[in-house]
Amino acid sequence: MVLTGCGQRGGDGGGTEPGGGGEKKIAKIGVVAPLSGGLSALGLGIRNSVDLAIQEANKNNEIPGWTLELDAKDDEAKNDVGQTAATSLASDPEIIGVVGTLNSDVAQAVAPILSAQKIAMVSPANTNPSLTRGEDFADNPSRLYPSYFRTCATDDIQGPFAAKYLYDTAKFTKVATVNDKRTYGAGLVKTFTEAFTELGGQVVAAETVNPDEKDFSAVISKIKASNPEALYYGGQYPEAGPLSQQMKAAGLNIPLMGGDGIFDPAFIEQAGAKSDGDLATSVGAPPEDLPSAKTFIDAYGAAGFKEPYAAYGPYSYDAARAIIEGLKVSLKDATDAESARQATIDAIGKVSFDGASGKISFDEYGDATTKVLTVYEVQQQKWVGVKTGS
Repeated sequence: MVLTGCGQRGGDGGGTEPGGGGEKKIAKIGVVAPLSGGLSALGLGIRNSVDLAIQEANKNNEIPGWTLELDAKDDEAKNDVGQTAATSLASDPEIIGVVGTLNSDVAQAVAPILSAQKIAMVSPANTNPSLTRGEDFADNPSRLYPSYFRTCATDDIQGPFAAKYLYDTAKFTKVATVNDKRTYGAGLVKTFTEAFTELGGQVVAAETVNPDEKDFSAVISKIKASNPEALYYGGQYPEAGPLSQQMKAAGLNIPLMGGDGIFDPAFIEQAGAKSDGDLATSVGAPPEDLPSAKTFIDAYGAAGFKEPYAAYGPYSYDAARAIIEGLKVSLKDATDAESARQATIDAIGKVSFDGASGKISFDEYGDATTKVLTVYEVQQQKWVGVKTGS
């Protein structure tokens, strides 16, 4: 699926310089995200937010002599589909950067392909630490892909942040964990478990489910017998919502807490009326509380996109802006996009600006230097921020 400009906002009025300065050269920013399927609410917010950044850059003629175009591809939240999407983008000499992916395991398939072609990849949502710092990220970090960056905090921060909230703030000492066996979910539960037990808490049950599972009765029965005070789930909202609904229906009336993968209104819709009290962590502070996000929120609303910007809109906009800021340097004297790819990577590594999600800059591994997180609680069927920290 290829969407150029998404057909939802006007372009910059043509490919010539103002005043008839000649044809502009083309540079494309790709998107790889789930644009269909169960996680499309998040993926479409990513795509639209990148589109907004591109259209603004064109309108303001931020890169003289160049027109930016969007090439958005659907990965369906599947590794093999993401790999195909990345291969297609990498074969286009006009592609100079990519925003995505949503899923960390899809990123593991996409990043090597883009890296081989020296195409910058900036993720607004990948939280697995190994993507930037390798498998031994805690003791011996080593950057895997020099072209890979992200604007979000990682699971080795998010898991402990959730553990500290449950132990110190909610005063829970016994929890159960469930994960969906995927890179994101399993990694999140691992870091949560390590932090929770270090604080003095006890994980009384540790279960797994399959992605796309619908009936959680067996897992719920096992967990219920261990009498936990909360359940920590590693995975996405298509499974977390039904799990929450089914556990309450079975009499397991405890809060379900997850990471940013469940932080979406779709979780509440699927979890139902008894989801009040459920919890999630998500990257950054609530956008409505950030003065830096107001311009983005207003512009997104004015653009007339059909879908909300969702959990990763500000981070996607900032990912695109990081690429655009890099392009201001790399394309200044470039004859074509392909020849400027390495210079773009180098320039992105040095960017520093105030974005929709806060201060945007990257460390030596490509990780965001700003590591702010928020705990959200479902209150009256809406996500409400209850604790923000770093």
